[in-house]
Amino acid sequence: CVNTEDYIVTCGIPLILIEDRIGQAIEHRDRTKLPMWVVFLDLDRFKFINDSMGHNIGDQLLVQVAHRMQAAVREVDTVARFGGDEFIIVLPGQTDETLMMGVLERIIHMVCQPMQINNQEIIITCSVGIAVYPNDGAKAETLIQHADIAMYRAKELGKNNFQFFTESMNEKVAERMYVENLLRHALAKNELEVYYQPKVDLETMQMVGMEALIRWNSPELGFVSPIRFITLAEESGLIVPIGEWVMRSACQQTVAWQNAGYAPLLMSVNLSARQFKQSNLVERIQNILKETGLEAQYLELELTESMVMTEVEASLQLLHEIKTLGIQISVDDFGTGYSSLTYLRNLPVETLKIDKSFIDLIAGDSTHAALIASIVDMSHVLGLAVVAEGVETPDQLRRLIDCHCDMFQGYVASKPLP
Repeated sequence: CVNTEDYIVTCGIPLILIEDRIGQAIEHRDRTKLPMWVVFLDLDRFKFINDSMGHNIGDQLLVQVAHRMQAAVREVDTVARFGGDEFIIVLPGQTDETLMMGVLERIIHMVCQPMQINNQEIIITCSVGIAVYPNDGAKAETLIQHADIAMYRAKELGKNNFQFFTESMNEKVAERMYVENLLRHALAKNELEVYYQPKVDLETMQMVGMEALIRWNSPELGFVSPIRFITLAEESGLIVPIGEWVMRSACQQTVAWQNAGYAPLLMSVNLSARQFKQSNLVERIQNILKETGLEAQYLELELTESMVMTEVEASLQLLHEIKTLGIQISVDDFGTGYSSLTYLRNLPVETLKIDKSFIDLIAGDSTHAALIASIVDMSHVLGLAVVAEGVETPDQLRRLIDCHCDMFQGYVASKPLP
């Protein structure tokens, strides 16, 4: 097993035989009327291991997982690598379906056991989907597709579990494709809009910045929650043109406010993971600044912890290139990912944003208040300003003032507005 998407390799079996094995299992089921399952297994967070530890570690992990899976199945079962970190398992029927369930549970259990690679202990979990013949499909291709859909449902439910395919999952996939198709045309049809939420200085209570937030009002779907379509845009790649449009629109609006005589504000724009990986990202940002006439010092890019900590060396180089333009950088959603202030010393960032999940508990929990105060103090030692996001009540606001937080944004000041 090696890390490549250029071709498909399997655990000892060419891909062309997988469909053949499924076909044989189907014929066996038709003769015996015994159940037959097609299982689709995907390793959780394998990309993170690849990116953070290197492809050599990833290769060794794949090999160990493959051996474990083969050791967990019966002689009549088939294990094959489908591509990347995905595996297909064919479980021909037994008179007692609990025996097949036992095989499935044994596979999951063995995959999740700690493994030693280059003196490092690695624990990885898996998400599994199962399609049952003939209820979920009459052909190998359909069974694989439906098992894949069920696997994604397992991931949606928190990973590290298994799900059997249901027709409602198929309906959900169909709905997803419908929404994605509408989203593909939303930009051209001017259905997207940028809303702005102010950032307020906690000492002066003056507005010092804005965050640009995307909104979608679809003629077919009505107002679509960003929670619903942002993830879809990320997975489909649509986030790249959408994100670039948001940045350009936000820069244009900032210049318009400045030309209208308002005091200059720092405009914050969220950068998606896919945008961050663009080879020509710096050039694209430069072009937007040139087109809109916005000085770089008035633009801030917000990146999540996980984006910054993926392929650290390359990320650092890119961040420094962005900094040379004069743009400010903020780490968003602090507390939901790595949550380590130590690595921030090496990052060219000015601002840290504390995630809303921390702010929600600050008013009624002295422990959370003390934690936020510690984050603020350590951030100040590192020369970082701290923004609290999702502030909704005066009580939360008072606690943040006590913690010496620098700025806040949230409904207590204003909801996002067009």
